Amino acid sequence: MKKSVFALVSSVVVLGTALAGCGGGGDAAKPAEQPAAGNNSGTAAPAPEKSAEPKLLKINLHSEPPTADPGLAEDSTSGTIVRAAFDGLTRTGGDGKPMNSAAESVEVSQDLKTYTFKIRDAKWSNGDPVTAKDFEYAWKRVLDPKTAANYAYQLYYIKNGEKANKGEVGLDQVGVKALDDKTLQVELENPTPYFLELTSFYTYFPVDQKVVSADPKWATEAKTHVGNGPFKLESWEHKSKLVLVKNDNYWDKDTVKLDKIEFSMVEDENTELSMFDNGELDWAGAPFSSLPTDAIPALKESGKMTIQPIAGTYWYKFNTEKPPFNNVKIRKAFAYAIDRQAIIDNVTQTNQKPAMGAVPDSMSLNPDGYFKDHDVETAKTLLAEGMKELGITKLPTVSLSYNTSEGHKKIAEAIQDQWKKNLGVDVKLDNTEWKVYIENLHQGKFQIGRMGWLGDFNDPINFLELFKEKDGGNNDTRWENPKFKELLNKSALEGDAEKRKAILKEAEAVMMDDMPVMPIYFYTNSWVKKDEVKGVQVDGLGQVDFKWATIEK
Repeated sequence: MKKSVFALVSSVVVLGTALAGCGGGGDAAKPAEQPAAGNNSGTAAPAPEKSAEPKLLKINLHSEPPTADPGLAEDSTSGTIVRAAFDGLTRTGGDGKPMNSAAESVEVSQDLKTYTFKIRDAKWSNGDPVTAKDFEYAWKRVLDPKTAANYAYQLYYIKNGEKANKGEVGLDQVGVKALDDKTLQVELENPTPYFLELTSFYTYFPVDQKVVSADPKWATEAKTHVGNGPFKLESWEHKSKLVLVKNDNYWDKDTVKLDKIEFSMVEDENTELSMFDNGELDWAGAPFSSLPTDAIPALKESGKMTIQPIAGTYWYKFNTEKPPFNNVKIRKAFAYAIDRQAIIDNVTQTNQKPAMGAVPDSMSLNPDGYFKDHDVETAKTLLAEGMKELGITKLPTVSLSYNTSEGHKKIAEAIQDQWKKNLGVDVKLDNTEWKVYIENLHQGKFQIGRMGWLGDFNDPINFLELFKEKDGGNNDTRWENPKFKELLNKSALEGDAEKRKAILKEAEAVMMDDMPVMPIYFYTNSWVKKDEVKGVQVDGLGQVDFKWATIEK
């Protein structure tokens, strides 16, 4: 899904049975910007209105969204804004299942490879009509190599999507076509049982072709931003404040009860919690930010904090092209040497589970994991063997990078201490703000880098496909394995669910044996909110939707 900026504490609704398997930052799978924790505030229909006062929801985003363009969004912070300002063909409901949204109906061919969507009558926030051509344009724009969208691979399910993105065929060969203004036909490479869930994810959202083609910077300022969702951008004071207001042009505007959402951008979690306590915020913590770790015991004791698992994995990425982590034994030594349970018990404190694999529990391929936590003796042996293979007798100081967050800092300090104690390695910590940090990772300017992945959809492939190509938009590790790629390709052709799961399990085993990433824990989301905040939907993937939210006073 998406990279998560955070991921220490928050809350979620468990996914429905639409797709058993996976899931985030995201922005998701989005990359996770924060350390996470979890629960769902509920999606039942709001109670009758009790007041004519404007309904204002105040939240802290923790950091500046890198973009408000659905075609370029790749992290949880950007995803929060994009999901509020846009509407996909489908939208995830409170049961975790996709429902028709911008599309009023869909027909699926017998071979499950052709989808025909009827686009409902709707308008963009500027009054332009939303058409099937906007969807075709948006999807081909993401796949266009010139766009350089890191999430382009999410559209490889579409016929010739991958070939077009790699420049092997023209965009006119991609299997998406507006038959007329109201009819969108999509051809897939293979039957994809979770395709309707994919169409509710922001990479599949439309954009107003007229606006985007006229202004390359349309998504960087509120005054030029145009969406088709429940809300629209009213103002955007960069690195300070972003305001969404109800979009009166939204096709389902009568369902939307909130008049305004104000996002502050305060990086310090203690300041955020103080703002919540002082009434300046209605919500603190995930999925928008994280709660200060020092406050968690008291919040748990008070019963005010909700915690629930989400489909996400907190991990450290190795740059496999930079010594010493170009050596697999050294990567495994660093992964085996840490004590995950101690980090959970003493730092994160919100019921996370140690991660002994890449795929989270909600779609687990191997519940027993692929290695043992805190296996110090094996780690020492592997380190010695790896150093011998590299021809070195002492490791130079290693750099561990993370984006600014109290939670990430404390996790990094704990692991720094464990690596020093268990392996005798000196580790230098390096933190930068999220937008700079994620760009550094993409450019390979790191040795070990913190990241989290929250599922985009509920299937294990969403966590594994990140590492299929060394130059993939969200890989960053520069790792690639022919056997791993072969297994992922084979899984796409397997129609039997159990056989497909076995293939993906074998692929995960290959990945964990090479250890391009070091799994640390499976996310939970945790937060506190005012009692009058109702209907904010946070699903089992950690994705938030304000469409059904309200304030009851």
